[in-house]
Amino acid sequence: MPTYQYRCTACGKELEAVQKFSDPALTTCPACSGDLRKVYSAVGVVFKGSGFYATDSRRSTSASKPASGSETKTDSAPAKSTETAKAAS
Repeated sequence: MPTYQYRCTACGKELEAVQKFSDPALTTCPACSGDLRKVYSAVGVVFKGSGFYATDSRRSTSASKPASGSETKTDSAPAKSTETAKAAS
């Protein structure tokens, strides 16, 4: 269950509450009965492993292709040589 932070608009007291997503937000300060507001802050997220960077899933662009002569041709099916084609007919 997530932990939510609240701050009272009247007295400035801060508190944390562990609540379900379906629970209603707290609205009354337990110290002074003032209005509570949720406090939003940045969340620290660490991405580990591969697949999180643009270079992990994209094909190489023309700027990053190897120099001519060192490129390899990749076809889904190998091409038949002329000798193999003649032998089959």
